[in-house]
Amino acid sequence: MFIIDKIKNRIEKISEKSFADLGFHERANLQEWLANNPEALGEELLIIQKEFNGFNDTRERLDLLGLDKQGNLVVIENKLDDSGRDVTWQVLKYASYCSSLKKLQIINIYQDYLSKIDPEKKAEEALSEFFDNTEIDEIQLNKGLTQRIMMVAANFRKEVTSTVLWLLNYNVRIQCFKVTPFALGDQLLLNLEQIIPLRDAEEFSISIAEKTQEDVAVQEELKSRHKIRLEYWEKLLKEVNQKTNLYANISPSKQAWIGAGVGIRGVTLNFAISKNYARCEIYIDRGEFDENKMVFDFLHDKKDRLEKDFDGKLEWERLDDKRASRIKYENTEYNVFEKEHWDAMISFMVDGMIRMEKAFKNPLKEIQRKLKTM
Repeated sequence: MFIIDKIKNRIEKISEKSFADLGFHERANLQEWLANNPEALGEELLIIQKEFNGFNDTRERLDLLGLDKQGNLVVIENKLDDSGRDVTWQVLKYASYCSSLKKLQIINIYQDYLSKIDPEKKAEEALSEFFDNTEIDEIQLNKGLTQRIMMVAANFRKEVTSTVLWLLNYNVRIQCFKVTPFALGDQLLLNLEQIIPLRDAEEFSISIAEKTQEDVAVQEELKSRHKIRLEYWEKLLKEVNQKTNLYANISPSKQAWIGAGVGIRGVTLNFAISKNYARCEIYIDRGEFDENKMVFDFLHDKKDRLEKDFDGKLEWERLDDKRASRIKYENTEYNVFEKEHWDAMISFMVDGMIRMEKAFKNPLKEIQRKLKTM
């Protein structure tokens, strides 16, 4: 930090000091400065307790407990010249302890604090005033997992900053403030600067954290979906293998479909499932558009006979905008992620596949002979 000399048009460096050199202490000095001027942390905060130790089954105490303008509890932990290695674990414990505090408990905590610093003041009136004269009954405090953490120190160790940056990716609301004393002659100055996340990048950091959480949620949902599909296919294969050998060598899959060959390259009898349908199908994809459409057209020419042998209507999808083609038997009322649908789904799919295999057996042999002559 420098001081500007306008007359000489020069800058003069201000001496950076340590709190130890100046004889300052964490509790008697730094804590008092922040308790009496919490706006130094960059926003309007209400300090509701110092040296708070109102946790069950532990004698641990946090330095300052505050509220922000949204009614979120703010855990403020102060260190002097060095953060120490374990401060992140320490503040996470405090935040977890505070997460269960109810509105009435918070009011009582604040009243206990006021009785020491301003005995005439009432907590409910002070809270109403802080929240822009909102009625106390309408003020929401400590909603859900909204607790915040602020750490203040002259120096943060790398193991601390690394952990904090990692926690930000998981939407933990945590900030680091670097506090530095300076001396200019007999005058002492204090600089308090938010270093994590950087103020200019804070909104971006929050959006990245939200995106990370969204990605994690998607991954967890996929894991859940994969587990459900595996379980469903196990049950379906057990049932279908009692009635045909077609799927005897097929294993359950995490995918939305399983299939078996019919002796023709690129032609399979598939089961397919989703939250919107249960389906049996003949899927045609030999790698060449023209070959696929030729196989489809050959079968489509026998549509009436095939549907008669199948004993039901089929959906014929030539898919001219795609390489593959499909012939399917489908029910759109089923959802594989609703387990109460499973018995009906399996009955529908197994019955449909047995009928489809039987109806298409001879026509597929015909197309196989035709393809060999090409």
